[in-house]
Amino acid sequence: MANLGERVLAGDIRAASRLIRNLEDGIPDTDLIMKDIFLKTGKSHVIGITGAPGAGKSTLTDELIAAFRKKDRSVGVMAVDPSSPFTGGAILGDRIRMMRHAEDKKVFVRSMASRGNMGGLSKAVGESIHVMDVLGQEVIIVETCGVGQQEVDIINHAHTVIVVLVPGMGDEVQALKAGLMEIADIFVINKADRDGAGKLYKEVLSVIEMSSRNCGGDGWTIPVLMVESVLEPHKFAASVAALGEKIEEHHQYLVANNLIEARIRNKTAAELNEALWASIMQPVLNELNAEGEFEMMVDQLMKRHIDPYTLAREIAGRYMKRSPCGDGSSADQS
Repeated sequence: MANLGERVLAGDIRAASRLIRNLEDGIPDTDLIMKDIFLKTGKSHVIGITGAPGAGKSTLTDELIAAFRKKDRSVGVMAVDPSSPFTGGAILGDRIRMMRHAEDKKVFVRSMASRGNMGGLSKAVGESIHVMDVLGQEVIIVETCGVGQQEVDIINHAHTVIVVLVPGMGDEVQALKAGLMEIADIFVINKADRDGAGKLYKEVLSVIEMSSRNCGGDGWTIPVLMVESVLEPHKFAASVAALGEKIEEHHQYLVANNLIEARIRNKTAAELNEALWASIMQPVLNELNAEGEFEMMVDQLMKRHIDPYTLAREIAGRYMKRSPCGDGSSADQS
């Protein structure tokens, strides 16, 4: 395992792919490798791309890779797909869509399953970002599958968040009010050749004007960019190149105004939370499941023989050496 970490730190792509797979599969002691890797991270600009399924996020990501590569910037892509209910693996396979970059040694694309993570994005996503960071990827794009909590949780991993909208896919503005408005640094109206694009553009601007982010906050004026249809390659490429420029402008704004530290602090706090969950809660759940006790508890709850709060306190008292009454005293005391 130690040798694998050394190879990743030396820039070995194969070793990095294997380490990411180990992270995704929860292989024991992988965190021992990540200890050394974490200390050498913090150099990459992490971009989050989120939005509803079918919004064209993967097509945008693919073209963004090309835009950044024209500037000779190395790019890593973490494409988070929905989990297969049978294998737990990624079922969309974004790497297939980005094959034109397969021979480019400065592009590293990886698909990862969400695995139904309770926090939205898989814990392995944040760790895999660190792996790409130590490989020297200057820009790391995290593309969510746009389902549920993932859309909002991307803020815990990215410095710049892009929310992609498409006209004609339902009440997009209602979705903005539900939480995406609070995380977007840039809005993209994709497939802007569709009917309703102009109306959606005005609605998004209206929501931005009424948002608390527009009156204070970090002072960044949230732009709304229209991206032409991919069926018109030259216009599409030009639109995405303009998006790339706006992404870099946002990053420069954060750095120039001493705001990047707040983003990094938020990301680091989320990682500590995930590490605590993995070190404390996950082993408890694993043991309860292995002994069949978890299912027995569920049966008790279903029959209303006990409540979940009492059970949780009893488990905390057993595993954390504290009394179930929550007064902080040791469970071993009489």
